[in-house]
Amino acid sequence: MNQTLKVLVIEDDPNIANLLELYLNKEGYSAAFAGDGEEGLVTYYDFNPDFVILDIMLPKMDGWEVCQEIRRDSRVPIIMITGKGESYDKIKGLELGADDYVVKPFDPKEVIARIKAVMRRTNPHFGSGENIEVPGLKIDLLEHKVYRNETGIILPPKELELLYFLISQQNQVFTRQQLLDNVWGFDYEGDYRTIDVHIKRIREKLGDDAPNWSLKTIRGVGYKFEVKTGD
Repeated sequence: MNQTLKVLVIEDDPNIANLLELYLNKEGYSAAFAGDGEEGLVTYYDFNPDFVILDIMLPKMDGWEVCQEIRRDSRVPIIMITGKGESYDKIKGLELGADDYVVKPFDPKEVIARIKAVMRRTNPHFGSGENIEVPGLKIDLLEHKVYRNETGIILPPKELELLYFLISQQNQVFTRQQLLDNVWGFDYEGDYRTIDVHIKRIREKLGDDAPNWSLKTIRGVGYKFEVKTGD
């Protein structure tokens, strides 16, 4: 069962807000919504969320100002959402204390995955009951162990997080940058080779002879955890 999480979404586009609501509810999270910056701050103090999804371009008070005000009050995790992709926005978000950054248009499943990744970085106990399993492979987060069939395999924390993320988004291709952002955090200053090294180590420990799944390299793009289905 998913850990209950109170998520505040401050977003002025009702279509995006409705889409996020659908996916947040599906995860079993409790969600509150605000359509402008001023309303967002009022809702923040009333709702006392565990997580904030914050658009940058908001009426009345923009996302930068809202982020500053929230940071004066707490260290609640914040993902900033914007239609812009310039590095300036990323840098400014970091300086103001944001924990992650998503560019529109986005896949709401990726936002959910990023919420979980940020929560695991900021709260080691988050999701400790959220084991994940595919045929012949199981991740037990409580034991910090992977089971290949019945054999327990201990992975270092980042290898475990990377594998967990890929399995939770099975059959979806991720670039190396997306994997760095989701598992290491978007302020990570290392390079793409970090991903390649971790994938190599995971493969060595799990083996590459599983009949139902594989950790695949998508040449020129990145990686995906592929689960094979029967005919």
